Amino acid sequence: MEVNRTQKIELNPNNKEATRMAQHAGYARVAFNFALSSFKAGREKDEWHSHVDIKRKFNAVKRDKFRWCSDLSQNASKNAIHNFGDAITRWKSGQNNFPVYKRRDGKCSYQADNGAGTVEVYKNRIKLPKIGWVRMREELRYTGEISKVVVSKRNNRWYASILVRCDSNNYNYQPSLFEKQEKKPIGIDVGINTLATCSNGDTYDNPRPLKRYERKLARANRSLSRKVFQSQNWHKAKKRLGGVHYRIACIREDAHHQATTKIVRKASAIGVETLNISGLLRNRKLAKALSDSALSRFVTMLKYKAERRGIPITQANRFFASSKTCSSCGHKKKEVFLSDRVYHCLKCGFECDRDLNAAINLCPT
Repeated sequence: MEVNRTQKIELNPNNKEATRMAQHAGYARVAFNFALSSFKAGREKDEWHSHVDIKRKFNAVKRDKFRWCSDLSQNASKNAIHNFGDAITRWKSGQNNFPVYKRRDGKCSYQADNGAGTVEVYKNRIKLPKIGWVRMREELRYTGEISKVVVSKRNNRWYASILVRCDSNNYNYQPSLFEKQEKKPIGIDVGINTLATCSNGDTYDNPRPLKRYERKLARANRSLSRKVFQSQNWHKAKKRLGGVHYRIACIREDAHHQATTKIVRKASAIGVETLNISGLLRNRKLAKALSDSALSRFVTMLKYKAERRGIPITQANRFFASSKTCSSCGHKKKEVFLSDRVYHCLKCGFECDRDLNAAINLCPT
């Protein structure tokens, strides 16, 4: 059974390699914008230009119009136009909005491969076309055929997202800490103060990084607003602001990875609630805290990790009252307030932590 696995690895390029990668990202942006302009011009004349037609047109004029592209890998432009074709296909099906022009100060990335098996990885190095061997911060953990490589820049750091076609979907490696533990069904109640409360009593704290760095973020925003637009100090302030945002995102992502990995290593089956995040975000008092917790991403991460290990995961009905129902006798309260942190059953007298009671109700039998 063949499955695709992706690993995003930070690169450690020197100045020359970083400059070349930035040039390739710029070339991809130019090719994408050229494709968008050609497509719009064709629509005005009631002509539908496919990405193949646009690619032929671009190849015919690129040597004269963009002379600097001769020293760069043509994979960047070819893949950018293919990506434009995918964007148009998604727009036609109603999945996406119509594509827009890529800005110079926007996302900096390009696809480096020329199909499966064209990019080589050896230990902690990757060979990129027209750039050569670039050091990576860690080794690729998957073995198989490399079918896609996307190089991107975020917060002045370069990354390579490597898609590998593996032969198996089995996760044989389990740390000794979890090997001797008996796996049981686990119900999970997610929240704001506590990221996840499990039916086995385990709790995982929510770091709330946005709340933690709110003052630093506000200070960085004020500093940026006082600088002259597009000046050197403005670019420095913008870089500092991006660094704060990047740290917030990394803390949140690390907490989600740590919690979900520990849960799936202990579970034989998982039950979780169905969240209406868009509806919850309409509550002005909870919107910021919910966005900071990123609960939807936590559930998505839990799903794919459970699926990889063959663990069945069930989601309760959206209107299932897990917090109002007694996990001992099944009696359902009419109303439970957010301030009620301890669940007290009026019928059988059962008392339990509110989140733990909900997690037990969500546990698959």
